[in-house]
Formats: sequence, C-alpha cells, structure tokens
Amino acid sequence: MSHIAELIAKLCPNGVESTSIGELITYEQPNKYLVSSKDYDPTYPTPVLTAGQTFILGFTKESQGIYPASKTEPVIIFDDFTTAHKWVDFPFKAKSGAMKMLRPSPNSRINFKYFYYLLNTIKIDHSQHARYWISEFAPKEIPVPPLEIQDEIVRILDKFTQLEAELEAELEARKTQYEFYRESLFNIHVSKQKSIDAVCSIWRGRRFVKDDIRSEGVPAIHYGEIYTKYGLAAQKTYSFLDPELASKLRVVSPGDVVLVSAGETIEDIGKSFTWLGDEDAVIHDACFGIRSSEIDPRYMVHFFNTHNFRLQLRKYISSSKISAISPEKLGKVFIPLPSAQEQKEIADILDSIDSLISDLTVGLPGEIAARRQQYEYYRRKLLTFKDLDVV
Repeated sequence: MSHIAELIAKLCPNGVESTSIGELITYEQPNKYLVSSKDYDPTYPTPVLTAGQTFILGFTKESQGIYPASKTEPVIIFDDFTTAHKWVDFPFKAKSGAMKMLRPSPNSRINFKYFYYLLNTIKIDHSQHARYWISEFAPKEIPVPPLEIQDEIVRILDKFTQLEAELEAELEARKTQYEFYRESLFNIHVSKQKSIDAVCSIWRGRRFVKDDIRSEGVPAIHYGEIYTKYGLAAQKTYSFLDPELASKLRVVSPGDVVLVSAGETIEDIGKSFTWLGDEDAVIHDACFGIRSSEIDPRYMVHFFNTHNFRLQLRKYISSSKISAISPEKLGKVFIPLPSAQEQKEIADILDSIDSLISDLTVGLPGEIAARRQQYEYYRRKLLTFKDLDVV
C-alpha cells in the first residue's frame, strides 16, 4: 500500500482522470461461438461456458467456432441480462446468446485485469429483464491511473486471490478426505443394517405456501430453505406461521430428523438435518419427519449424506414433473445400525470434522472468510482515487 501511495504522489498527485468503460472496452457477440450440441462429456476437450455461478456447463467435442482465449489473450465473459461475469484464459464455446466477450479497445491504456477487478465492484439493479452492457455499464466512468499504478494494484490483488484459491483447494481436499472417512465409518457396520421402516416412524408434512410465512409465530421449516440455510442441525427456524394455521399442520419435535422428500431433481431429495429447537416446528409437505428410539438422530443425518444412502435412495425415487419419494419407499432403505454408544461416537467424530470444513468461524472456512474480508477491504482502498483537479 505504501508503494502505491508513493506512485500516486509521483505520477498523479493532482488526482486521477476517469474514462467511460465504453471507450476502454470493446465487446464481441457470441453468435459464432455458440455450442449447437447438448452432447456433453467430461472426456471431450472444449468447455462450454456460462457467465453465471455454474460457469462450466460441460465439455463438447465440437471443433469449430471455439473462442481462442488464452493466458496471453484473456477475455471476460459477461451476461447481458444478469451482469454475471467471469475471467477466462482458455479456449471455450459459449452457451448463451446473451453473453458478451469483453476485451480492451485498441490503444486503450488499461490493464485488463485492473478493469476486471474494478468491474467486480460495480453493482446495479438487474431485476428487470433488460440488456445492461450498453445502457448501464458502457457509460459508467471509472478511474484510469497511469499503467504503472494499475500494474501494481493488479499484482497486490492477484496475491490475495491466489492465496484464497490455495485455501479453497486445500478445503476441497479436506472435504474429499472427510467424505472418504465418513463412508468408511458406515461401511464398517454394514453387516448390522436394518431397514429404516423397521426402526423409524416417518410422516409427511402438510402444505403451506410462502405467503403464509410470517416473521414471528410458530416455528416452520420450508423445504426450499433446507438447501441453503440449514446445516446438519438447527435450533431455530428462519420462517414462522400464524398459530391458527400451524395448528392444522404437522410438526417435528426436538430430536427428530427433517428430510426433503420432493424437488426438481433427484439430487434435491434426501437433504436432511436434526431439529434441536426448544419446541415443535411445522414442516412443509415436501418434507418428512423421522423419529427413532434406536438411532441417534445426528448419526442418521450423517448416514443420509453417504454414497450408500444416495445409491439406495435413487432406486425408489419417482420422477415426472418433479422428483419425489414416498414414506413407504424411504422405509425400504437400509441403514447400518451399530450400538447406541458407537452411533454417538461416529456422530461426535463427524460433527467435529464437519465443523472444521463448514463452520465459517473456525478452521479453513474461517480463514477463507477472513481473507475474503481482507481482500474486499484492500480492493476498495486500492481502487478508490482522488478525482483529477480541473483547473
């Protein structure tokens, strides 16, 4: 940071001039780079990209119309409707006709990576279905300090992103180790398994809609929240219902397991957690409540995350407009059933490891969160300049 301050004092003591993005950046439409086949396979050579969170949709064997991005000639792909964008430095095919490929305009004095970091700070309301590059982004003016300063800013921010990438790679490796260890713990006891319906009671929730949800009242669990808001266990809900409506619905009690029983895809089914709140909670009709006097609920939830469970579950899921499973079919799944003490020990071990790879306050997730916060702070400081004094 001190070196940046020295460069600013030396090269632009009176402030930094701003220039519109449209003068600095040119774009190309994706038409000739669009993939035509949906035949994706991980063994094919060319990735098919979207600017959204999924990023790599798959790989294609199409050999024509490949955008020739590279380490020396990178590109930014920009979704004109959502404003999502990604830095790309490898050849690819495009999926969406709304995607724009951004490159520096000829002779523009802009470090392209500097522009990318600045682009990440621009937030606009993109809730309307409209194209935003020309109307919103191109007219925006951004600070353009001398190239020497841009280069130094990129060097600093690249270090932050590289460190974060290394931490995330280590976290992924830990997750893989954790999954292997979890599978091993359950496989040891597979000879002692019983069907779920032999040791559990299973019941389906009853329907309520989002318009029924209140900010206070009786605790309620909507199935859509289980994917994004709940971990392995929960002591509070994020939704509530009016007591009169709640009295007509079905609930789980503290110590019961809640499991998603229907969704848009097969992968949606089976996500679960243990309800540990102080009172009963209403469950949605796309959820099951599960109770057992023979199975530790935490042990059960960990089992519901195993490959063994997923493979068994797939056999009983029905799919049409949505994918779903019945309580009777879920009951046919077999669960390894060691002693109560062994169940508790397995649950304790897996809980402790899970916290190290999932809890944002400890372990690698905590370190990544701290580095991300530090990066945001320095990016904001590095990309904020005094406006050029106009005489």
